[in-house]
Amino acid sequence: MPFLSDHHGCQGWKGEMAERIRAFDWSGTSLGPLQHWSHSLRSTVQLMLGSPMPMVMLWGPLGYMIYNDAYAEFAGGRHPYLLGCAVELGWPEVAEFNRGVMNTCLSGGTLSYRSKELVLLRNGVPEDVWMDLYYSPVAGDDQAPAGVIAIVVETTAHVISERRRQAAEAAYRAENERVQLALNAGALLGSFVWDVQANVLSSDERFARTFCYPPDQPLDNLPIDITESRIHPDDVSRIKELTHYSVTQGGPYNAEYRVRREDGSYTWVLASGRCEFDDSGQALRFPGVLIDIQERKIAEEALRQLTRNLEQRVLEEVNARLSAEEQLRQVQKLEAIGGLTGGVAHDFNNLLQVIAGNLHLLARHEADNANVQRRSAAALAAVERGAKLSNQLLAFARRQPLSPANYHPRHLHEGLGELLQRALGETIHLEVQLPADPWCIHVDRNQLENAVLNLAINARDALGGEGRILISAENQVLDPRFCAGKGIGAGQYLCLSVADNGPGMSADVLKQAFEPFFTTKVDGHGTGLGLSMVFGFVKQSGGHIEILSSPGQGTRVQMYFARSVAPQPPAAAPAQGPRAGTGEACILVVEDNAEVRSAAVEMLEHEGYRVRTAASGDAAMQLLLEGLKVDLIFTDVVMPGLIKSTDLATWAKTQAPPIAVLFTSGHTRDMISRNHQLNPDTHLLSKPYGPADLSAMVRSVLGA
Repeated sequence: MPFLSDHHGCQGWKGEMAERIRAFDWSGTSLGPLQHWSHSLRSTVQLMLGSPMPMVMLWGPLGYMIYNDAYAEFAGGRHPYLLGCAVELGWPEVAEFNRGVMNTCLSGGTLSYRSKELVLLRNGVPEDVWMDLYYSPVAGDDQAPAGVIAIVVETTAHVISERRRQAAEAAYRAENERVQLALNAGALLGSFVWDVQANVLSSDERFARTFCYPPDQPLDNLPIDITESRIHPDDVSRIKELTHYSVTQGGPYNAEYRVRREDGSYTWVLASGRCEFDDSGQALRFPGVLIDIQERKIAEEALRQLTRNLEQRVLEEVNARLSAEEQLRQVQKLEAIGGLTGGVAHDFNNLLQVIAGNLHLLARHEADNANVQRRSAAALAAVERGAKLSNQLLAFARRQPLSPANYHPRHLHEGLGELLQRALGETIHLEVQLPADPWCIHVDRNQLENAVLNLAINARDALGGEGRILISAENQVLDPRFCAGKGIGAGQYLCLSVADNGPGMSADVLKQAFEPFFTTKVDGHGTGLGLSMVFGFVKQSGGHIEILSSPGQGTRVQMYFARSVAPQPPAAAPAQGPRAGTGEACILVVEDNAEVRSAAVEMLEHEGYRVRTAASGDAAMQLLLEGLKVDLIFTDVVMPGLIKSTDLATWAKTQAPPIAVLFTSGHTRDMISRNHQLNPDTHLLSKPYGPADLSAMVRSVLGA
């Protein structure tokens, strides 16, 4: 492209940027070819090129960039690519800022900034920069704003330097304030200079006063032996070692020691200094300062004491956690065994029911056969022992159905004392101790008294039939530390204890005491399920049980039950149901086991009831919906099919009048109870049962 002639006013432009501007093809921009530029634009460019200040022209609405040599140096690696480029494309990281500048100045306004902080990309990395910026509109030939002239002066170095200076001044002021605070607070106890050659001290008045020099002693001639005499004897040798090192090696001297006051007490000080040497390396003088560190030493001692206490607490917490983990492992072990034994007990009870039912029927049919009566009686006695064993397994597994109610501990003395004495024998001295006002608890009374009886019999056996057994109750408030890992929450509890003065247990025996089938008795003298049953009952009742025992110190079993504040229920009147043999009551027997169902039907028919049967809940519901009228539904708890025993019970309650329901099961599996605790309106006959049990329960439910 040809250069402009002189009359166009461009040949007078000087410098590298002038050459680049003349060589640039401007026809691709809104400025058009150079020879068509307006007089005002050429004049402004000539002014800009002659300025030593970094200046840039932003022409037109898009702000096409024309700049001088100083601005080219500021642009760095973006030069020469910025020439003829729209400002928002050339500086994209500050495009919004530049857009605001263009809008303001093209509207006739001006802008100026002092140390404006911007973030620019330099070598591809964002960098904080500060600049003085001045923006003014440039008029076209028609006197309307056609561009913007900008003066750009980077002040980053100045801003950083100024900030560092201000930070240094602030640090100096803070340090000076700390020194003044230390001086005002009395932390500085004075300064001293030790003349090593003459072995004398010179100091200020505060130093001399700290070491109790006589008031008339010249401060430039203080005998060093007086200073040494005031230092605690235990600190002297260490100070001499530090002093010798500083004098011979030239290292810094920092010694903490105790100085005796006039009243005979000691205070902690810190002496700091450094030895000065002559040209030949001989020690000349030893300047230093004395600082009061008594408060710091008191704080350090308090911290050490706190640390020791904390370590002790941590040790106690760790031991408590280990104990809780051991208890948890034991509980999990017993839970696993309980799950297994519960399942076994369920199937075992169904088998016993078949055996018991048929034995009762056999004895009834062969009433005149002495051999049959004798043998069936022996077999039924074995069934009863098996049922007791099964119930103990269910108790340990926490799957026995409970009927909890408010229980007052006075029943231990009034209702159980005489029975216990008869069971234990005359050679056992039984004592029952209750507080004046014992707290009530919410438990199954029969199971609780069975548990106490079991524990008392265990104690009798441990005593060898002769000794003292104490049954006691105590109101206790348990804190969170005691309850940790025991499965109970802090609060008010009644502690029931059964204690003996027998030989006690070893640690190994104590660990296994609650495990089912574990016993220290000889073969044939115990199943090992007594303590297991008590353990399961207490846990199922939401309580905690523990054994305290050691060889030669006797044994104490403690059961904790949460206090109940519910009122005592009134005594229930005996139910008066229809008597057997009248035939007015119809019973629907729902049982999936054919042998159990057949035995139950024969027992009920023998009592005079009309009986219908169903092998499942589905079949029973179909009979009822088809119009079968019954007075009682006698149903197994666990059955196959879609209709469960609980569904039958719910349907029966909605009828007018409601139909009575009696459940039976060898193991409820929590289907008709919550945590195997029956509601007052839920009736359950546990397997195995005999004709008398069945007849009495049916009369009771029909009467209720």
